[in-house]
Amino acid sequence: MRRLASSRVVWINALGVVAALVLALFGGALRSRPAITEAWAQPPAPAALAVSEAPAQSAPPAPSAALAPSGAPAPEPIDLAIAPNGGVPHHPSGTLYRSPFAKPNADKPARVKVGMLLNSVDDYNVQTGTFLADFFLSFTSDTPMPEIRPQFPNGKVDATTVIADKPTFKLLRLSGQFKSPADLRKYPYDSQELKILIEDDTRGVDQVRFVVDRERTKTARGFRAVGWQVAFVEARSLSQSYPDRFEGDDLFYGRYVFTVGLNRFAASAVFKVYVPALVIVLISLLGMWVPPDHMEVRSNAGAPMLAGAVLFHFSLMQELPATSYLTRADKLMLGVYASLLLGMLSTWAMFLVDEDKMTRVFRIARTVVPIATVVVMALAMTL
Repeated sequence: MRRLASSRVVWINALGVVAALVLALFGGALRSRPAITEAWAQPPAPAALAVSEAPAQSAPPAPSAALAPSGAPAPEPIDLAIAPNGGVPHHPSGTLYRSPFAKPNADKPARVKVGMLLNSVDDYNVQTGTFLADFFLSFTSDTPMPEIRPQFPNGKVDATTVIADKPTFKLLRLSGQFKSPADLRKYPYDSQELKILIEDDTRGVDQVRFVVDRERTKTARGFRAVGWQVAFVEARSLSQSYPDRFEGDDLFYGRYVFTVGLNRFAASAVFKVYVPALVIVLISLLGMWVPPDHMEVRSNAGAPMLAGAVLFHFSLMQELPATSYLTRADKLMLGVYASLLLGMLSTWAMFLVDEDKMTRVFRIARTVVPIATVVVMALAMTL
């Protein structure tokens, strides 16, 4: 009679497993959308970082619209290019590049050292990869620099203060919003790299070459990034090319990449992810010691834990962006699901055997299931 009365419990548990699988598949579908990758986007139209807007490229820049050396502005290279047969203008001689933005008969390119002092990083959003940054930016050269119009391909500057604007030294303070998509493969023990990209897309490498000023590439003494700790600070310079935007678009542009590495606090990761998951598994294991005489209690021990695990996993997914891979937290929760399934299978096995064999199944399950659970959870936490 006990087994007949408890058959309804088996069906309830089975329906609970099906519902959990449906929720898990639904959450996985949400997480399997294409991941946001870091894209070196095509830079916007040349614009100066100043109080007033920069003029069109074909017009000489206003004195306050860009960081330019003193004196009358020189004509732009594209103004010197010709197009006798129409189409894209070019320089018939004086340059190795076909691009009309290359300067003909250019002297040796100015070697400009770029330094950055990062004051703060605020409002870092892992879902969108966006963050607010405040920093000082310096340009230093042994020779007079040409006009420099710094652009930020992965962000937008909201405020600019020109502190110094000399032919061989320029210093600015800037603040704005930038974007560096997160890598969450190791979440919740993840490390993120926040990047600020700077380039001058009006002057190619034939006129300006950026060099990292390592002594002046650092974080401020009072630097803060709430919820994170600084792992490293680095910078590098490179030459950036773009897919052909027009015929003869072969000019390279200098790019400065500033990177600050941030680590998530380990204590926060343990208490927010690992402790709740392990508590769910431990409570479910207590059902292994419920004797066969109390099958109603034993049968009802797994379903609430399964529902709690699904809801906990779903709450974790809401905090993260869509990814094309499994995070460490996802693998941990897969281990939790497998552990709960082992316990429920041991309970169902008691309904499938004769009553005189239930005690034997109980003893085997009490030994095998905890050992198998330890193995499964160890694999889930290390893979």
